[in-house]
Amino acid sequence: MSGDEHEIIRPPNTLKSKVTYGPGGVDLDALEKAEAVIAGLKGSYLEWVQDDLVKLQEVYDRALAGQGDPRDNLREIFRIAHDIKGQGGSFDYHLMTQVGNHLCRFIEAAEELVVTGKSELAVVKVHLDALRLIIAERREGDGGAEGQKMVAGLALVVEKYLKRKKAAEEG
Repeated sequence: MSGDEHEIIRPPNTLKSKVTYGPGGVDLDALEKAEAVIAGLKGSYLEWVQDDLVKLQEVYDRALAGQGDPRDNLREIFRIAHDIKGQGGSFDYHLMTQVGNHLCRFIEAAEELVVTGKSELAVVKVHLDALRLIIAERREGDGGAEGQKMVAGLALVVEKYLKRKKAAEEG
């Protein structure tokens, strides 16, 4: 194939044929009960995520004070943010999932670069502040237009950081 030609390969979607409803398949009553249990845990989620935000702040403060290895601190922040990311959507806090995901992707990118600590922590702080704001204002769902502006702003912060770091490594 020449450089101008592209072949699109569409794999078959066989999942639908493997999932059946009714006897021997997905039990809709069990699914509804599970959804009701999850909905009943929404108040608990707010407590859990507050605990996670406290832990994030503690690791951030420790890292800012220069305590511990910067990479280990970032890995711990990643672990907590990953938990936040995973739980948010289950309790209709999709914006928490988006911001937690942004923070995780940032830390993954930062680990590939030379880590000094302070500039990475500035980016972490912006994400931490965003997560706290979402919970303080109880912004459920995707946060609407304001929430999406927040996510776009975080993406710009990360992009600016990555450009600076790459330029510093090259120059």
